[in-house]
Amino acid sequence: MRDFLCHNCGQRLSFENSKCLNCGKPLGFWLETRTIHNLDEKERTEIDGTLLERCENTKVAQCNWLVAWTGTPSLCESCRLTRTLPPETDIEARAEYGRAETAKRRLVLELDELKLPIVGRDDDPQTGLAFDLLSSSDQSVITGHDNGLITLDLAEGDDVHREKLRVQLEEPYRTLLGHFRHEIGHYYQIVLIDDDVRPKFEELFGNPDDDYQAALDRHYSEGAPAGWPQNYVSSYATMHPAEDFAETFAHYLHIRDTLDTAAAFAMAPAGSTLDSVLPGDVGFEQLIGWWLPLSWALNQINRSMGHPDLYPFVLPPAVLDKIRFVHNLMPAT
Repeated sequence: MRDFLCHNCGQRLSFENSKCLNCGKPLGFWLETRTIHNLDEKERTEIDGTLLERCENTKVAQCNWLVAWTGTPSLCESCRLTRTLPPETDIEARAEYGRAETAKRRLVLELDELKLPIVGRDDDPQTGLAFDLLSSSDQSVITGHDNGLITLDLAEGDDVHREKLRVQLEEPYRTLLGHFRHEIGHYYQIVLIDDDVRPKFEELFGNPDDDYQAALDRHYSEGAPAGWPQNYVSSYATMHPAEDFAETFAHYLHIRDTLDTAAAFAMAPAGSTLDSVLPGDVGFEQLIGWWLPLSWALNQINRSMGHPDLYPFVLPPAVLDKIRFVHNLMPAT
């Protein structure tokens, strides 16, 4: 994530800011240039001859993204991917929905920087990307992916609920953004794994056509196999080849975005940004060479503050080979 500044007063800004807390100017994020801009009294601005205004979801989704002005309200690139959201009458779920959309915008920005294709259901009704953001407070909601449709339980936005599940499932890490990154991995398995790369996929992860329900039943009855940390990034990754790929994909996104942010604040080399890593194996070796010392340092900083490790994972050679595979799938590399 980049280091943003208010163009009016020079105040440092967060990606999520919709108003400068120093000068009070309204702000908007423009995906095409990946920059934050000051808005006028009508909450509009002009960039390169294009008149922009706030996304229609400014209030309900806490959205600070800009869209081209058309005379009628419209949704930004991130918000229009959401197919279903909680009803207006569910005030608690609406608040959780806003937090989920904030995490989703960070995901969409990273995907855009990595030049990954994002095809919505309007263009591909069968396997296009879409999100159902629903709350399990009054209905059964299972977070998951189905042919491009990602469903997220908004209860995951509640810290107490999420931490309870994290402990119950013996997970070292559980966040809204982590869920989005995992589920989007399933989507990109459909998009990126073609006949050319499938043999290497099966060599590393196994056969994605293995019976999923049988694997699920086995995982929850028997748990992860002995010695799993030598070959998998998490115990959940052991369940099925598709879950192994999704977990690995999520960790690749964790690594890339964290390095990008660290570079913006001079905590990592300038070459580690999302738009400058070298392609292929050379680029991957650089990436890991930067990541391992950074994650170690960040873990020690967290411990100094009395918090758990920021990145509580070990990356043995077999896992690094899988992350390398994901790296080499990136269009930008």
